[in-house]
Amino acid sequence: MTAARMGPDQRAEALAAMAGGELDVLVVGGGIVGAGVALDAVSRGLSVGLIEARDFASGTSSRSSKLIHGGLRYLEQMDFELVREALVERGLLLHRIAPHLVRPVPFLYPLTKHWERPYVGAGVTLYDVLATSMGNTRGLPHHRHLTRGGALRVFPALRRDALVGAVQYWDAQVDDARYVVTVLRTAATYGAHIASRVQAVGFLREGEHVTGARAQDLETGESIEIRAKQVVNAAGVWTDDIQEMVGGRGQIHVRASKGIHLVVPRDRIQASSGLILRTEKSVLFVIPWGRHWIIGTTDTDWDLDKAHPAASRRDIDYVLDHVNQVLRVPLTRDDVEGVYAGLRPLLSGESDDTSKLSREHTVAHPVPGLVLIAGGKYTTYRVMAKDAVDAVAHGLDGRIPESVTDRVPLVGAEGYAALWNQRGKLARDSGLHRSRVTHLLRRYGTLVHEVLALMEADPGLKEPLSGSDDYLRAEIVYAAQCEGARHLNDVLARRTRISIETWDRGIAAAEEAARLMAGPLGWTEEQIEREVAYYRKRIEVERSAQEQDNDNEADAIQHGAPEIVPPAQVAAASVK
Repeated sequence: MTAARMGPDQRAEALAAMAGGELDVLVVGGGIVGAGVALDAVSRGLSVGLIEARDFASGTSSRSSKLIHGGLRYLEQMDFELVREALVERGLLLHRIAPHLVRPVPFLYPLTKHWERPYVGAGVTLYDVLATSMGNTRGLPHHRHLTRGGALRVFPALRRDALVGAVQYWDAQVDDARYVVTVLRTAATYGAHIASRVQAVGFLREGEHVTGARAQDLETGESIEIRAKQVVNAAGVWTDDIQEMVGGRGQIHVRASKGIHLVVPRDRIQASSGLILRTEKSVLFVIPWGRHWIIGTTDTDWDLDKAHPAASRRDIDYVLDHVNQVLRVPLTRDDVEGVYAGLRPLLSGESDDTSKLSREHTVAHPVPGLVLIAGGKYTTYRVMAKDAVDAVAHGLDGRIPESVTDRVPLVGAEGYAALWNQRGKLARDSGLHRSRVTHLLRRYGTLVHEVLALMEADPGLKEPLSGSDDYLRAEIVYAAQCEGARHLNDVLARRTRISIETWDRGIAAAEEAARLMAGPLGWTEEQIEREVAYYRKRIEVERSAQEQDNDNEADAIQHGAPEIVPPAQVAAASVK
């Protein structure tokens, strides 16, 4: 089966299809949960549409710790079922659903007191046992105990007096935004209609029954009506806003918790493993990320701008202060090449402390025709999606097949193991360095042939992108042609990670990337200039926000960047 494209033509076709008849299911929200719902529903034989107000994964789903994990800390809270469920999903993603995107990563847990060893060891043993009981740990080693000397050989950057020993265990990681796009392309391949930059502005109603949504195409300014037998609200931190469209806060209440992460170069921390540290509120991870480390996160209440959560100086200093407590050579702000902030959609409860709110999810059917899904963890998105579509099936009063997504590989997964073994031949045939082919395989799996075809047609696309050597020019074109990227920020912040992996946050790469996108997207010279100017302004205000002392000041600065104006709206304004 050929993977569906999500380029400009396919977006137009999807919108026409959604406006042209009644769907079984309309999904509002293009993060990981919405993407999972679309795939679950379409793979059960339902007709499906999905709309996202901004870019796919532009909120929480591109700003996570990028881990696929069971949540070791939830064992302490005695939440065994949540951990077991997450470990089952980890195994499925690693070995069956997305072996090209999800990969194992080791973590070191330093012990600061000798008495901690049996306590931590028991917890990590249970972690391994819960995973092993489901028979899905192939390729993941069990934990091991290390002396202080052994731990320092694995993580030489640690201060000798910061530990008496350690336990090493394994979890997995993923490029979260790339994973969302791959789930969406898989859903589109099975027939789902998918469009970004389309905002739900109200619901269609027949009495109390929700029969679809009124939406606005933010690229053209046009209004459309999308009729559907069931609508799924998978809007994450915007859940309460969507619920207000049906006349009240509804049955699910979501609180946003802000988490920030720092990105530093790999050579700043000498280690061959990730690191997990306890803090007074939660845990802090040091996560290997290609030629970088990701360090985070924080956990603070956020009630300001949900579209652009801001990292303040206080947030950055908090992360640096905590990681520096164990590092032999402390990190400074000058070592930070990237910063990003995201919001967790936590189910609101009695606790005032967001770190104590539930990471479990809930599904509600507040009015006929509307299903709400909220909470949860990235790792368990597939279970959340299954539960939401089960609720949809109940609302359809029909015989709907059971979920099959536990055995539906994502596009790029089928045949990946064999292609990985052939990467040497692939490098020789393409003329690319073996490390380049490895990079491409880990981003596209067997869809790498589509990217290589672009290079064969235009050898200039084999060259690295100016200002960001880790990515090839072909990848920028491919993002616009096939992966639903509509704007420069979509490519630099989510289809690639240039915005957090380069010292200038992608400024040097911006113009060349915009020109590469211009062909597939039909941009004029004026639109290229607007895209570059918008991106530069967004980076400028983010950097300025990161110099502010607190959330309110940082948030006020973040509002200084305008939203991008699409070409069609610019043309319409000039006609007026």
